[in-house]
Amino acid sequence: MPALTCTRLARDARALEHLLRFFTVALAFMAVLSSAALAQPAVTVSPTSGPPTDNVTVSGSGFGADEAVEISFDTSDLAFGVTVSNGSFTGIRLAIPATATPGVHSISAVGTVSGTTAQTSFVVQTNWPQFHFGPAHLGYNATENVLNSANVGTMQVRWRAHTGTIAGSSPVVQNGIVYVGSTDHNFYAFNAATGHPLWKAVTGGEILSSPAASNGMVYVASGDYNLYAFDAVTGQPAWQTSLGGAGSTLAVANGVIYVESSVPSNGSDNYIHGLDAATGQLIWTAGNYGLDPERGMAPAVDDGYIFFTFYNDWLWQSELNGEGILALSITCTSSPAVASGVVYVGYGSSLAAIGPGFGILWTAGTSGTIVSSPAVANGVVYAGSDDNSLYAVDAVSGQVIWSAITGGAIASSPAVANGVVYVGSDDHNLYAFDAATGAPLRVLLTGGPVTSSPAVANGVVYVGSEDGYLYAFSLPPSND
Repeated sequence: MPALTCTRLARDARALEHLLRFFTVALAFMAVLSSAALAQPAVTVSPTSGPPTDNVTVSGSGFGADEAVEISFDTSDLAFGVTVSNGSFTGIRLAIPATATPGVHSISAVGTVSGTTAQTSFVVQTNWPQFHFGPAHLGYNATENVLNSANVGTMQVRWRAHTGTIAGSSPVVQNGIVYVGSTDHNFYAFNAATGHPLWKAVTGGEILSSPAASNGMVYVASGDYNLYAFDAVTGQPAWQTSLGGAGSTLAVANGVIYVESSVPSNGSDNYIHGLDAATGQLIWTAGNYGLDPERGMAPAVDDGYIFFTFYNDWLWQSELNGEGILALSITCTSSPAVASGVVYVGYGSSLAAIGPGFGILWTAGTSGTIVSSPAVANGVVYAGSDDNSLYAVDAVSGQVIWSAITGGAIASSPAVANGVVYVGSDDHNLYAFDAATGAPLRVLLTGGPVTSSPAVANGVVYVGSEDGYLYAFSLPPSND
């Protein structure tokens, strides 16, 4: 073969080799571009809703490798993270700002080098899931940030929803739904924002007790001696369990329901029960104390113990398994609230503070009987009395800080939120007082005595009246 032909073939082979290399690099580059296009940036948050000050976890993907990522809540930069080699990050902790108002907010992540941005939503909402807020029954919502002492004077009726007479049942609020029982044997669920009826469930007796909501379920005791569980959204019955007597207001903690029962016609039939919240299975029962109570009260759960009483009888303390019961002979006239190991309870015409070992730390007298369950917030105990007054008492010393008068006896248990204390009265009104000074801030009229206890959530105060309506009070629409 001629030398010129060999040279040309060698040159062509080298050219082909370069061309193949070019196409190989080009294809690899296109694959990278395609992969980047397919890996859309994303950010997730867990949980997806909660109250102000709640801690959430933020994760993301589709960012640059080993890139710093800035995490923002609305327009505020609150946290930073760094991605790994595949452009993802996990487990970035973020505290929801205390000033975040109820509603939908955005959580976003921005790559500081690539500028890649992803966003998701977070719903700020507070719940009032059981009587007096939580299992310790303190009656205090620490995350309310809409209503305050400066603006509650403009509160008005947001909506009212008709039921049978609401006598003793107090509303609870969970995930945008408000629940309440009635003497017409029905249990009601309403849209918390509009008052639109969502569902109702019939029981075999009057519902004087207050419900509790937890883990997608809502529970209530009826005068037919049964405890009922319903799907919180649909109202479909989940289970019912016989208590052997009229059930009290509930406390729910760590998947267990605590409830008292009593048979009015037989004073020796009084018990405290622990039930599995998922199944309704009775875990344990303790009681048959031989008392002669008028009714069961609402048990309180705190720091591994249950504190309970039956109206006009002793105060009891039990371990969470129903064993190890201690008792104090004290004429209890309200259900207890427990804070830092101290029990606060109505003691006839006095408010009593009872310390560990059942020593009475102090009593603060009124001129009427205290059936109103105490609320405890920021070192102050609040309780209503049959003498038409609401009292604020120093939690440590028992000194009365202030008292405020209403036009009727107070059986309603007060609720405290953001510097305001709310309470109902037999004079048909809901009152709002400055929690620090007792100054009257607002009086809101209903059509009947207000013995139901208010719930405060998301800038709305919910309370039942014996006129047969559940009321929702809030700021005027222009201030929502």
